Amino acid sequence: MNFTLWHFKRITTFLVTLGVYSNTFGQVVGAGATSTNGSSSNAIPTAVPFLSVSPDSRSGGMGDNGVALSPDVNANYWNPSKLAFIEDNTSMALSYSPWLRHLLPDVSLTYLSFAKKLDDRNAFGASLRYFNLGTIELFDQYQSPQGTYRPNEFSIDGSYARKFGTNFSLGLTMRYIHSSLSNGAFVEGQTINAANAVAADVSMYYKSAGQQFGKDALFAFGVNVSNIGSKIGYTDGGATYFLPTNLKIGASNTWNLDEYNQFTVALDLNKLLVPTPPIRDPSTGAIIKGKDDNRSVVSGIFGSFSDAPGGFSEELKEISFSPGVEYWYNKQFALRAGYFYENPTKGNRQYVTLGAGLKYDSFDFDFSYLMASQDQSPLANTLRFTLAYKFGGGK
Repeated sequence: MNFTLWHFKRITTFLVTLGVYSNTFGQVVGAGATSTNGSSSNAIPTAVPFLSVSPDSRSGGMGDNGVALSPDVNANYWNPSKLAFIEDNTSMALSYSPWLRHLLPDVSLTYLSFAKKLDDRNAFGASLRYFNLGTIELFDQYQSPQGTYRPNEFSIDGSYARKFGTNFSLGLTMRYIHSSLSNGAFVEGQTINAANAVAADVSMYYKSAGQQFGKDALFAFGVNVSNIGSKIGYTDGGATYFLPTNLKIGASNTWNLDEYNQFTVALDLNKLLVPTPPIRDPSTGAIIKGKDDNRSVVSGIFGSFSDAPGGFSEELKEISFSPGVEYWYNKQFALRAGYFYENPTKGNRQYVTLGAGLKYDSFDFDFSYLMASQDQSPLANTLRFTLAYKFGGGK
């Protein structure tokens, strides 16, 4: 049976959270709505925004910052080229976060990450990201209950990283994406199907050790271009939508203050590489200002630096930034803090983060807490938990 009417309250909240057009299931939000990554309705629209949700607690405690941090198993998400520099031969981590709990009580993100050094120069990584969208109550056109459905999205990654010399590495990632937002419902003359896409990431990492202010120090720089791939669609022959292709650039500096104390400062800059929607005439749909956003993936990537209707000043507003700090005592206990800023006209995510970490033998445990306005942000009081295990003992 095709369901033409879903429980109003539940499905309205569901569609608002997903940011879905009522007739296309594209991940574009309406006025006052929230996308699955926490951005407001004025953010640049993309499909499957769950791919841009930071999964792990270490970076989550540093303002969602991680491109140039010291390598660990969660480099699979932040910068896969760092895997070539991981110290442990084999490691894995499991992260969990209740998500958007101000809107829905049962949405969550789970992330499983694995890393393996093949030799001194080469490393392999894999990860699974699962986004649970809770339970939807289904009703037919007569408002008779028809059971429930659990929409979900997931991605599966495989990464390869290789050192070139002692300070530089490159990484390549392949990704499969699956988005199941409906059980085959028939909405406005179209059957809503599960959507699939493939994508790739390319990344680089550079580090340089030396002396700064009389202390041993390490400077690192990283770049990750993620989710370069096919468009995704939910109906046969219907509209398709850009993946959240993304450029992230980061730098970090670590000082070994003495035998027991280590301090890191890091900064990430982030920009979506998808078209900025033009300003259109509300009656005719004609473009008044800006460029047509119906274009190819390649054109969308390269045109994303010069297509904002407001010109260069608006392009600058599309760059979000996230500074963060990390303090380690005796390489066993860590404290973290950070800040994430997204322009109010481009998504309006703004929050402070705090975190802590503990290493014990082969185990690492990390925790983070996100502080934001209770009234304005659906991300307020978000928690993340990460447990990592190093096979063969910790170093």
